[in-house]
Amino acid sequence: MAYTHLTKEQLYKIQSWRELELSQTEMAIRLGKNRSTISRELAKNSDAHDHYHAGHAAALRRQRRAAGKRQTKKLLRDQNLWRAILRRLKKKDSPQQVTGKRKRDGKRSVAHETIYRFLYRERPGQVRLLRQQKGRYRRRPGTAKREHERELAKKTWITDRPMVINERKELGHWEGDTVIGKEKTIGIATHVERVSGYGYADKLEHITAEAMHEATVRRFAALPPEQRRSETDDNGKEFSAHEETTTALNMPIYFALPYHSWERGTNENWNGLLRQFFPKGTPFATITQADVDEAVYNLNHRPRKRLNYLTPYEVFVQRKTP
Repeated sequence: MAYTHLTKEQLYKIQSWRELELSQTEMAIRLGKNRSTISRELAKNSDAHDHYHAGHAAALRRQRRAAGKRQTKKLLRDQNLWRAILRRLKKKDSPQQVTGKRKRDGKRSVAHETIYRFLYRERPGQVRLLRQQKGRYRRRPGTAKREHERELAKKTWITDRPMVINERKELGHWEGDTVIGKEKTIGIATHVERVSGYGYADKLEHITAEAMHEATVRRFAALPPEQRRSETDDNGKEFSAHEETTTALNMPIYFALPYHSWERGTNENWNGLLRQFFPKGTPFATITQADVDEAVYNLNHRPRKRLNYLTPYEVFVQRKTP
């Protein structure tokens, strides 16, 4: 996920969530950001008592921007310093190497970010001296296709899934999918156990691979290994972090063949039941995780004919036999 600056509105959300003791991971998922963005924001802008206030954070950010501008002006005024830096850039030193060496030698310097800023704003003709330049990368024809083929090659398909999973004779094998809201960008991640029909669901403020990975790991990490043996997922891009998920949970992930939704029939059926609570066309921005949890509780405690009228909760959690 690309780094983007946090807005003032997002700073106030972070302040509120910090007071509610939400984890940095949960904040990142809700904002659609990297966890490192939240960690960096809290580390840089919390006060001496580790309290975070949005107004204080915004003021600190303004001060740093102003300081950056002063540093840029310093290079405009001090031509000797700029010429010394330029000599090292011409020798293919990176801005980090230039500033690091000068500081180590006790010489005047500026932050390496200032060098980048100075080049792009004041000396665009010398940007070519940078070893890595913004905007210079262009995909070769066919790159997207090759990347797609590589991603497909990384997946383990349902055709390679062990027969014991197909037979539905042991607990712990799941199916995963995403229910999409009216906005098309907000969804609900769903996971349903194949034998019991027991389900989990998490609202995703942004349907991304990182958000799906975080939600899946958070849900399954608390389960013992015998209750998270495998999962078979849909082919949506939100499942593209499957390798990281497999590593984090030590749980193999398989994929249904493209356009073969019936290969995840348990999950498809469960999603249909969830739609009783959130019909198609529902704007998911208007629902909360508490609303989702209430619907999931209903489904997990609803008697099922195929379970001899036990509930999914009784079969999966209480280990009752249908």
